Amino acid sequence: MTVGQVGRGGRALALLAAAALAGAAGCAREAGGSTPAQDDGGIVHVVCGATEEWCAATTAQFTRSTGVKADFVRLSSGEALARIKAGKNNPEFDVWYGGPADGFAAAGGEGLLEPYVSPNAAAIPARYKDPGGMWTGVYVGALGFCANTKVLAEKGVAAPASWADLLDPKLAKDISIAHPSTSGTAYTALWTQVVLGGGGAAGEDKAMQYMRKLHPNVLQYTKSGAAPAQMAARGEVAVGVIFSHDCVAAREGGFPDLAVSFPSEGTGYETGGVALVKGAQNPVSAKKYVDWALTTEAQEVGPTVKAYQFPTNPGAKVSDKVVDLSQIKLVEYDPVVAGKAKSALTKRFDIDVAQAPKS
Repeated sequence: MTVGQVGRGGRALALLAAAALAGAAGCAREAGGSTPAQDDGGIVHVVCGATEEWCAATTAQFTRSTGVKADFVRLSSGEALARIKAGKNNPEFDVWYGGPADGFAAAGGEGLLEPYVSPNAAAIPARYKDPGGMWTGVYVGALGFCANTKVLAEKGVAAPASWADLLDPKLAKDISIAHPSTSGTAYTALWTQVVLGGGGAAGEDKAMQYMRKLHPNVLQYTKSGAAPAQMAARGEVAVGVIFSHDCVAAREGGFPDLAVSFPSEGTGYETGGVALVKGAQNPVSAKKYVDWALTTEAQEVGPTVKAYQFPTNPGAKVSDKVVDLSQIKLVEYDPVVAGKAKSALTKRFDIDVAQAPKS
């Protein structure tokens, strides 16, 4: 989780409030045995894959702007997908906001999302949205390395400038990355290796070979994709493999020893999405949330809580702390293809490389 401006106590209260609201809604549905088909238009339940601070700020601003109440539960991409799948017959969420689009593509392929082409989607470039409206992009972030320069100096190792650099034996147990079964960030890293390996079955084999070589250098596979930034900030590891904006946020939060670098071979990127959950209890409010999430107002919330992703709406202001995507080498990342492969590939990772962290 990135370092934000909300205090620890505020974050706890936000989570407790969100959990209470979600729990109350769930109990009400169970008590009634069924849920009325009509939507009162007065509330929306969001499963949010962005940072907790960003989730809180976004839902609060949505309510201020539209008058529609909103609550959220913050989950990593893999956890959100699993939770939506578990509630398929009685959805607890109306909207999924934040997290890499390949997770949305996987959910859409399993019939868990409701296609919706928002009128505001016309402003979003085609490369950042599903043409059928299964999901629409709200931000873009590039995968990179978050290095603690002080720790690296003590080891006599330079900041990594390539994927190959992470295999240096001097970095044994000194790298942190999330697990691709729970984290969209980590799945982006895994799929990047597939693309660099040429794609297809051969690319998947090469990706697994790389991850097995990396494994001895990994101290811990975290549940959250942003957690390695905290570990690098505290000096628990020398390098975290994360989206670069999370490292920038941690550095802005008081850890000046952190430095961002990008792999010379090419790196993957996420298109953070927003989508309707199929069978949503509040479909009218859910569509209002999606509509609003694509506006410049919504996409300018992130930087106010140290979330420095690139907005997909061309009219939104871009913070000077956002990475210039034209200055780094990006791989051809197809979220639809990545999403279709997600389930099988993460299971393979769990068997061949490392088991997912326990809940």
